[in-house]
Amino acid sequence: MNMQEKLEMEQPLDQIAFALFDVETTGLSPAYGHRICEVACIRVRAGTEVGRMESLVNPGRAISPGAYEVNRIESELLTNAPIFEQIAGELLELVQDAVLVAHNAPFDLGFLAKELEIAQMPPPEGAVVDTLVLSRRAFSFGSNSLSAVGRALGVLVEPTHRAMADVETMRYVLEEILLTLDQRWGVTTLGQLLDFQGGPVPYPAPLALPLPPTIAEALESRGRVLMRYVDAKGRETERIVRPIQVSERHGLLYLTAHCHRRGELRTFRLDRVLELAREE
Repeated sequence: MNMQEKLEMEQPLDQIAFALFDVETTGLSPAYGHRICEVACIRVRAGTEVGRMESLVNPGRAISPGAYEVNRIESELLTNAPIFEQIAGELLELVQDAVLVAHNAPFDLGFLAKELEIAQMPPPEGAVVDTLVLSRRAFSFGSNSLSAVGRALGVLVEPTHRAMADVETMRYVLEEILLTLDQRWGVTTLGQLLDFQGGPVPYPAPLALPLPPTIAEALESRGRVLMRYVDAKGRETERIVRPIQVSERHGLLYLTAHCHRRGELRTFRLDRVLELAREE
């Protein structure tokens, strides 16, 4: 640790800028082509808000049914929204020289890393604090979801699962956590906070290419799979295919396979695959 880093670790928490950050997404993993569809961030110092931003984001793809059940963001709302690259500069300016805060940080940071990779922009360099980890270590709540922690700490929680509402909740959850850590454990500096957390949260590199087990097995054995698939026009079909390779283009995963129905090589978007089953 150089002198500058040591000074940063010794900086009192009441002098640090925190950038609280949340995203809503089209699905669970950027490795399967899912994208950010909403982002929000509030920058605070000593409990005072000094900046904020929020925006819907056009992800260039549909929202998965599972994600819609959580955030209720309809794909039609995103048609005229900016793409991530158009709002990335505003977000990066807001988090510059701040400690980034998220609840279950690896999830949000994984999506942020992927979007910044696509936009060819560098990720933030500051430390990362995870209120999920801090809640687990500081308290003994039955659940450590953001809404459950908020209710347990007496924070007024809006059950919307939208980015800014979650950031607002996170802001007051963080204040209660820092107050508790100061009173019970004497945590008053950034270094002490990161030590209590168990170390800094590593900023995730762009994710590797995890594959559905059925495809991975078929690729290895050169076997065939039954696939239910929805095409670009929303038509559902069943096909027998022999997977050849999986590739990534522009943040989406594509399966190249020999389609036995057509007797030729075809390319399928993995996010449009409804079901895969090995052919017996």
